[in-house]
Amino acid sequence: MDTHQLDGQVALVTGGGSGIGLACATHLARDGATVVLAGRNAEKLAAAAAGLQAAGASVHTVVCDVTDEASVQEACAVAAGVGRFTMVVANAGTGSAGPLHLTSLDDWNAVMNTNVTGAFLTIKHSADHMARNGGGSVVGISSIAAPLTHRFMTPYCVSKAALEMLIKQAADELGSVGIRANAVRPGLVPTDISVGLTSTESIVADYMDQMPVGRLGTVDDIAASVRFLLGPESGWITGQCLSVDGGHTLRRGPNLTPLMEAAMGAFAHPGASA
Repeated sequence: MDTHQLDGQVALVTGGGSGIGLACATHLARDGATVVLAGRNAEKLAAAAAGLQAAGASVHTVVCDVTDEASVQEACAVAAGVGRFTMVVANAGTGSAGPLHLTSLDDWNAVMNTNVTGAFLTIKHSADHMARNGGGSVVGISSIAAPLTHRFMTPYCVSKAALEMLIKQAADELGSVGIRANAVRPGLVPTDISVGLTSTESIVADYMDQMPVGRLGTVDDIAASVRFLLGPESGWITGQCLSVDGGHTLRRGPNLTPLMEAAMGAFAHPGASA
């Protein structure tokens, strides 16, 4: 198998210091890409870069808050300065859990700003660079929460549904300059952001009940799909959302009611405070 298909190309990975982002960077680097890890925590980025460099990867880091436009613009400029910038993994994300009627505007905005606006800014400021380089590919990290309702996770679900439409719009508009855009929908994968779910046995069991392939995902499951969508093998694929979830999206979203009621009692439901 050719392990140098991405030689001479540069990939920007937001949220690249850990979890799915770092796994994506690892897969891209294995195939010859230079990776630029972007994230808010300089120490985490440095540790991630050191691990990749020890395996022979070409790695750069840039501190970046995807909710800040100037920060994103700078991160894209750094990637463009490294070499032929042609690939983007819009991975930076956050989540929240709580009843809709108790969700504060600050909580809502925090999720939307990172998951939707952050992805928009990343695509916006990478597009010119990739177009000048003859085109490229963007992959957004969505979730099964985009097509399936998750009770008590309204901001997250809405943000991922919005991300998928952003990806489709980008694919439609940027295809004329050779830029493809797709999304991957992970199911439940143990990462820092999902620890509240993966550490609760009953929640994990319910997730597993909804998966024809009855196991949790891994960051490598997701990264392999991202690598495919970024590379030349998928050159005629754009505007698509690929579920990588053990088949979870064939069934229903998770039942988080027991977890929320255990934490909040009757206040998990409207009217309890009246």
